[in-house]
Amino acid sequence: MAKLTKAQREWRPGMPKKLRSTKTMFASTVLLLEAFVALFLGLALFGLNGKNPVYLVVAVVMAVLFVAACAFMGKKWGAAFGWILQLLLIAGGFWEPSMFIVGILFAVSWWYALHAGSRIDRDNRERARQQAAWDAAHPEAEV
Repeated sequence: MAKLTKAQREWRPGMPKKLRSTKTMFASTVLLLEAFVALFLGLALFGLNGKNPVYLVVAVVMAVLFVAACAFMGKKWGAAFGWILQLLLIAGGFWEPSMFIVGILFAVSWWYALHAGSRIDRDNRERARQQAAWDAAHPEAEV
């Protein structure tokens, strides 16, 4: 049998489910896709520019930064770190001009992930607050 996680061991019937951040989920998805783009950019530059291994090293470092940024999305400065990475991806256009377009499109996706995710999280918190108030006012309706 598989080992239970801490959350599974501490769960009790009737326990409310912890809200997860949609903003973090959306932003992390964009960042992971950008990690692949950074790797592919490095591979393309490696092949086009005389097999210089510096392109591969920079690509791997960029990909690791994009993946690491997912872990920081819960911090206050996580979104700012993501914006810095967006600028670095756009700057890849100086080596491969098509990256200006790709980088700008990902920056728009990043903005939308932060904007829409924040709005959904705000709506979910409000819905949970209203549900808690209703449950407190109507205890007989609970199952």
